[in-house]
Amino acid sequence: MAIEANIKRWQMRRNCALTPKQLFNFYIALVCLSLIVATGFFLAGVWVVLIFTAIEIAAVTIGFLMYCRHALDNETIEINDKHVLVKKFIGQKETLYHLNAEWVKIEPPVTGSKTFSIRQADLRIELGQFIRHEEQLALIRQVRAYL
Repeated sequence: MAIEANIKRWQMRRNCALTPKQLFNFYIALVCLSLIVATGFFLAGVWVVLIFTAIEIAAVTIGFLMYCRHALDNETIEINDKHVLVKKFIGQKETLYHLNAEWVKIEPPVTGSKTFSIRQADLRIELGQFIRHEEQLALIRQVRAYL
């Protein structure tokens, strides 16, 4: 299998402070600490604290699951000769778009918009939700140079 050296790739990722593994380790430490405190109160005769600890752990679990679902979100643009491949991985759903580089148009973000778009005929793909406006403009210039 030959490796294609002329593939140009740009990847835009969500800015997350913690990876899912780091978040899991933090979550385990937080749950253990909450359970230790709740157990101390339970042994002292204040059993109602266990109910609030269960509610706290449930709320934190839901929040962390929502965070993890989107922690790996990304968008990728790949250009290989006359082909453009756009990948969007949002919330565990990956969408691939295969485009012809000769027919692709990149449109800068409209005033007030947080994304730019790549168009081919009737297909319009919104990209750039994970990067700042200045980075979007620089990325558009770089991609246009290879089209």
